[in-house]
Amino acid sequence: MTKTYEVRTYGCQMNVHDSERIGGLLETAGYAKAEGEPDLLVFNTCAVRENADNKLYGNLGHAASLKAKKPGMQIAVGGCLAQKDRDTITSRAPWVDVVFGTHNIGSLPILLERARIAEESQVEILEALEVFPSTLPTKRDSVFAAWVSISVGCNNTCTFCIVPSLRGKEKDRRPGDVLAEVEALVADGVVEVTLLGQNVNSYGVEFGDRQAFGKLLRACGEIDGLERVRFTSPHPKDFTDDVIAAMAETPNVMPQLHMPLQSGSDDVLKRMRRSYRREKYLGIIERVRAAMPDAAITTDIIVGFPGETDEDFEQTLDVVRRARFGSAFTFQYSKRPGTPAADLPDQLPKAVVQERYDRLVAEVNQIAWEENQRIEGRRVEVLVSDGSVSLGGGKKDAATKRLTGRARDNRLVHFVPGDAEVRPGDMVEVEITHGAPHHLVSDAPILSVRRTRAGDAWEARQGRTEVRSVGLGMPQIGVPDPLPAAVTACAAG
Repeated sequence: MTKTYEVRTYGCQMNVHDSERIGGLLETAGYAKAEGEPDLLVFNTCAVRENADNKLYGNLGHAASLKAKKPGMQIAVGGCLAQKDRDTITSRAPWVDVVFGTHNIGSLPILLERARIAEESQVEILEALEVFPSTLPTKRDSVFAAWVSISVGCNNTCTFCIVPSLRGKEKDRRPGDVLAEVEALVADGVVEVTLLGQNVNSYGVEFGDRQAFGKLLRACGEIDGLERVRFTSPHPKDFTDDVIAAMAETPNVMPQLHMPLQSGSDDVLKRMRRSYRREKYLGIIERVRAAMPDAAITTDIIVGFPGETDEDFEQTLDVVRRARFGSAFTFQYSKRPGTPAADLPDQLPKAVVQERYDRLVAEVNQIAWEENQRIEGRRVEVLVSDGSVSLGGGKKDAATKRLTGRARDNRLVHFVPGDAEVRPGDMVEVEITHGAPHHLVSDAPILSVRRTRAGDAWEARQGRTEVRSVGLGMPQIGVPDPLPAAVTACAAG
């Protein structure tokens, strides 16, 4: 009988990316995605989230009871926490069959077979990425939107971040390989791609072209049928004017920028080892808005970094008010073992951090709400997703399903389809009737529907699954819907 698998993913976009590769590898090896209890359970872990190790071992404890009831079941642990705790996972959880790192995902099927034959745990952790993994198969969840990785790893040394030690130094993918994959994705029905890297602005450092990222954006603009291009995440220290020009001058590059701030205090930025200061950050935003007045700018902010004073925090609030972010992923600082910040003096009391965090969230939400209200009455183009939502608490509202999609600036839009036939992947034009703090609503009739090849591909895919082999010009990774705040930290510059 065909063995089944389940992958449980924790962490950032990189981990989502990796989980799709894991799914592709396993299906190529003859596994099928489980609908019930799986024969193989894979934990793709994150080392950034607070208490990540405790959560993992709690989940592994539950998995042990499942394994005891199902002879032959296997358990594998991969990802950043596996890279970090390679020596302790099998000692604390001896029922784990395979431990694999961030650099050797491709070894998983072989390691599983070794563990089965040897009847003992297999641990394989590579310290560095030898070749960019462009040739792994994948199991994409979406036919109309895709991640496309342009680099892995990071050359920065932020004191709060453990990612560089787990993902390694930056390794760039050749532009031709990136563009070949994008072209193949478009041929397969994809209309939106998100270029993915730990620091996309430093793309090209490995092959000596400091303007490579701007050139890559412009090259994506030449691909017929590619309607939307996004990217995440840039780093302010490497953000150059040629990228702003490429964004503004390339019609299919969306007017959206997610650029981590982390703190509005120069003193805190210095202790974080962030190689920019508040005025440089605000200057980038000013130039982006001068080139693209309707651009939506979002960010990441850490509250309560060691030594943060009331004045430091007020400076962060000042940047938030001046920048007018469309939204922000906000984090309370907490120690991460293995990071320099964990050993810094002046760690702040939880109560102080919580109070500042609450004030920050209130400020961010108020500004986001005001910015969304400014869009009321405007017509926006929405790429329809495959979700629906009920808004409001009344019986009438609960019975009215709204479809969901993303505007060009990546704002979430809920709209009423009415009698229109609308498929995921199609484009609709709607008028915004209400701006809420975290989304936009259109209760007006749809103004227009444009059926797309992406919608055709979605329709054709219903009832079947697909694994594509990725090489030059083959699809690689999946749906880039924005992730919850708690899972974006390690890919967020």
